[in-house]
Amino acid sequence: QVQLVESGGGLVKAGGSLRLSCLASGGTFSRYFLGWFRQASGEEREFVAAAAGTGTITYYSDSVKGRFTISRDNAKNTVYLQIDSLKPEDTAVYYCAAQPTPFAWRYRRRTDYEYWGQGTQVTVSS
Repeated sequence: QVQLVESGGGLVKAGGSLRLSCLASGGTFSRYFLGWFRQASGEEREFVAAAAGTGTITYYSDSVKGRFTISRDNAKNTVYLQIDSLKPEDTAVYYCAAQPTPFAWRYRRRTDYEYWGQGTQVTVSS
């Protein structure tokens, strides 16, 4: 079983950047398929990005493609989400999630993931 802890959220102005981190413990990190989701107040949790075990295969939602970059450092048991050109509509709680497989065909749904972090708040001011 893996435990996930996100960090790096905060209050930033539109146009700024943030790098979110998710530190994993309790499992063999490279054997997990990792995803980032976000949930705005009153909205459903939505898929943002995902990375396979090696980190060489990545996926993004259309709404963030080109501004968000997912990466992972398996030596540090950490997955990152670099967010550039932040917009007020990016305001949400960002969650890290994991599937106990290094590669996954299904990764866009909340139910595809078995493990979740507690989330980190990102607030973008206009």
